[in-house]
Amino acid sequence: MHFVNAKGILTGSGGRYGMNIYRGCTHGCIYCDSRSRCYQFTHPFEDIEVKQNAPELLEKALKSKRKKCMIGTGSMSDPYMHCEEELKLTRKCLEIILENGFGAAIQTKSDRILRDIDLLSEINRSAKCVVQMTLTTYDDELCRILEPNVCVTKRRIEVLEEMRERGIPTIVWLTPILPFINDTKENITAILNECVRTGVKGVIDFGMGLTLREGDREYYYAALDRHFPGMKERYIKRYGNAYQLQSPHAEELTKLFRNICRDNGIMSDPEACFEYMQDLPDRYAQMSLFDL
Repeated sequence: MHFVNAKGILTGSGGRYGMNIYRGCTHGCIYCDSRSRCYQFTHPFEDIEVKQNAPELLEKALKSKRKKCMIGTGSMSDPYMHCEEELKLTRKCLEIILENGFGAAIQTKSDRILRDIDLLSEINRSAKCVVQMTLTTYDDELCRILEPNVCVTKRRIEVLEEMRERGIPTIVWLTPILPFINDTKENITAILNECVRTGVKGVIDFGMGLTLREGDREYYYAALDRHFPGMKERYIKRYGNAYQLQSPHAEELTKLFRNICRDNGIMSDPEACFEYMQDLPDRYAQMSLFDL
């Protein structure tokens, strides 16, 4: 990893703000869109760029805002990679979010988030905290291939259980679904049954497939050659160089997904999930007289 002093930390506007404390990732997920060349990485993806002044930048940014809102993190780089164990920058930023009365929406695949469950609970009591967990395959052996350097699905489900016990709402990202690999009724049903059991608020799916761009595609196809011989050729024959690769079972799987969510009161529309994560109740969002 290498350290930089960033010029800013928050992106967004209109009450929708996000931050990425790190740039790059060590999880090694074979399908990672963040590897795409459009993001213009100037360093190896696994050589994590650490925004060492992120806490100071965040505190300055939050103190300048006249209205409280949700602060998101994890959309591009997981905030709980291996380096977070030592650096604790995510934790420091959560402390600043708590101290300033803002909410937090965190996306991760890692059980390291449990280290900060005390802070997440406090943020959720004083404002709002939403934890987002990615689940792609119920099969832990397959998970070790698809997402080799992070905890397996069963452990992530335990994280969801811990959050439920603390009263922290959760959202699951059921994406990507890889054609011919994890696009089965058995897999989708098993994951959704766990979502029901652990009381998640919503599940995000983008059409039962994945996207591939330049940079990401080459990395994914190399992984297919290593772990699924002949699969790359099957992809090329069916999809060519398409950006969106929808499962041939997408219609059936989407219907299954929506039915299970509907029957169990779980949000299944991505926009509804995003709106929920971005909404901070008025009693917290309104500017205090002491902020004048």
